[in-house]
Amino acid sequence: MSTQSVKDYLKPYGMDNAIIELGESSATVQLAAHALGCKPEHVAKTMSFDVNGDPIVIVMAGDARIDNHKYKPFFHAKAKFINADQLMDKVGHPSGGVTPFGCLDTVKIYLDESLKRYDVLYPAAGSPSNAIRIELAQFDQLLPQATW
Repeated sequence: MSTQSVKDYLKPYGMDNAIIELGESSATVQLAAHALGCKPEHVAKTMSFDVNGDPIVIVMAGDARIDNHKYKPFFHAKAKFINADQLMDKVGHPSGGVTPFGCLDTVKIYLDESLKRYDVLYPAAGSPSNAIRIELAQFDQLLPQATW
């Protein structure tokens, strides 16, 4: 279901067939980098948080980390991950397959500046064993509702 929502989301952009199905898990940055044959920093990890009851996702380069000193003043809340067993209900994707594409309408999407260091990135595509190759310039086109 989650991969289908990603395909549905990408279809108007002509990218619904661009999902890379991997023969192994890509559920973590290290596993995804191995499966894709790329450096870990080129994996675009998507982290899911609960901000005062509202779900958000933050997409960042695979080597980036959440800076709590910036997070709290920006979101006016302490960083609180959404539990893996709640991801489908709150975000629309399973653990290891969370992507900014095809999320539930209630999810706010944020793109971290760390993504701008790379021309090509590989976010998950709705399953813990797939990904999609995205050029940096495509993020704005594919995610016009996202905040940098």
